[in-house]
Amino acid sequence: MVNTINNQIKGKPEYFQCGKYKLPIGERTYIMGILNVTPDSFSDGGKYTDIDSAVKRAIEMVENGADIIDVGGESTRPGYQPVDPLSEMNRVVPVIERLAKEINVPISVDTSKAAVAEKAIMAGVSIVNDVWGMQRDKNMAEVVSKTGAGVVVMHNSHSEEYTDLMGDIIKFLKESIRIAGNAGIHRERVVVDPGIGFGKTLQHNLEVMRRLKELDCLNVPVLIGTSRKSLIGNVLNLPVNERLEGTAATVALGIANGADIVRVHDVKEMTRVARMTDAIVRT
Repeated sequence: MVNTINNQIKGKPEYFQCGKYKLPIGERTYIMGILNVTPDSFSDGGKYTDIDSAVKRAIEMVENGADIIDVGGESTRPGYQPVDPLSEMNRVVPVIERLAKEINVPISVDTSKAAVAEKAIMAGVSIVNDVWGMQRDKNMAEVVSKTGAGVVVMHNSHSEEYTDLMGDIIKFLKESIRIAGNAGIHRERVVVDPGIGFGKTLQHNLEVMRRLKELDCLNVPVLIGTSRKSLIGNVLNLPVNERLEGTAATVALGIANGADIVRVHDVKEMTRVARMTDAIVRT
């Protein structure tokens, strides 16, 4: 009851509607497991490029506590090589088709291309995770609207220059929410992501983490993706494969500052971190 009241005060919807799934907001933190079927992602590129290994990894993540599986077919790491829509579809769609038959949790597709999103939804996806907040491909909002999928709109920028960091991020995300509304996508189907590591310096990323609660003004659930990122590597001076503890710190503090979903590679460990943090902050 307390969580429901708190969400009503904040204005967040009581649930996140994504396709046939309805995820209550405020009761606990949801774990989004990362499944990159790419050869060049910064952390796990090349590990899950064949269908069997990708499906096996997804099943393992669900068994370890993942509530959502996020499938990506194009790396978005700094200096990434863009992938054409057909190549991206060929990477993600066969995996999604198999996953839709073998797991019973929402599947997300990490893409900013409407054509890829539409094919992925037809294959079984319930959430579109757009790193450009539906502001790069003008057809994305229509695809999400007509299919009933949920959408994660992330802040992104080609520049690391800001007049007012959180103000600029909130302005961008408000525009994404406006685009969603104009396309008929209700607030229950929208999640925002401040875009840790995208168009931001180390100090920007640290500031966003400190000021995460300011996103409450948007009145929708919040997702953060800090897992193994350079934010952690730069602070701790550690390579990608040694950033577990740093990721845990960002997940715990992110949840304490209002995150509803955390996007992670290390599902088993971060599920434990989330459950412990939830026991403290969700009272």
